[in-house]
Amino acid sequence: MTTFSQFLAGGPGWHVRDIVCTAGPADATYEEQHAQCCIAIVRSGSFRYRSTQGSAVLAPGSLLLGNRGACFECGHEHAAGDRCLSFQFEPAWLEGIAEAVPGVRKAGFARAHLPPLPALAGLVAAAEIAAGEPEGLEEIALRLAGAVASLLSDEERRVETPSARDQRRITRALRHIEAHCEEPLSLDTLAGQAAMSPYHFLRTFRALVGMTPHQYVLRTRLHRAALLLRRTDQPVAGIAFDCGFGDLSTFNRRFRRVMGASPSEYRSA
Repeated sequence: MTTFSQFLAGGPGWHVRDIVCTAGPADATYEEQHAQCCIAIVRSGSFRYRSTQGSAVLAPGSLLLGNRGACFECGHEHAAGDRCLSFQFEPAWLEGIAEAVPGVRKAGFARAHLPPLPALAGLVAAAEIAAGEPEGLEEIALRLAGAVASLLSDEERRVETPSARDQRRITRALRHIEAHCEEPLSLDTLAGQAAMSPYHFLRTFRALVGMTPHQYVLRTRLHRAALLLRRTDQPVAGIAFDCGFGDLSTFNRRFRRVMGASPSEYRSA
């Protein structure tokens, strides 16, 4: 066996896996079939990819694209091994994205890949970072699917001002996050409460707030934790759990990244 797969995160209609392949020039290629629609970010290594949409040599930063049911082959004739972050989507899930992206006429991919485009560099980096913090992968999956759909549409994305109705919905979401930031708040849950599709909710939220829902939830939790550290004698671990962090190490790492000091250092400063 030359391929090893680790499940990272998933939800209704999507999931993400870290896939490592150790195949080399001596290994024969064989035909496979995409079980779902696929957008895979090449993290390291290189390989030849051939599918019904075409063929290409993929290197780090490239995106492998596959439609559900499409046959494909991956070959390593010139060098061994690669690693990919594979986002798998049900077609109906992608259709919801296509409906929300200006200029997109249909779901699915007409090409086999996208090269390491500057327009995708920030998103690819964010996906790699989120692979180590899987709770952020839901938003990355939506953003990645929307970005790829938009790039393949060959039309410029229109900048649209959110409607008054959508502004009211996002305001309600902000108030809900403020009141319940310590609770599990998935993107799907927040979008459902706002009566919006997840992708439309994410796009509208970013346009109005300037950050994603996940970033805002994290910011709200860290802000609350900072106030408790300064105003109370409650143990750091207790503050972490009360503010919605699942474990102390995650809280310490994120607090230091944002605040520039560990929780204990921040409290004693």
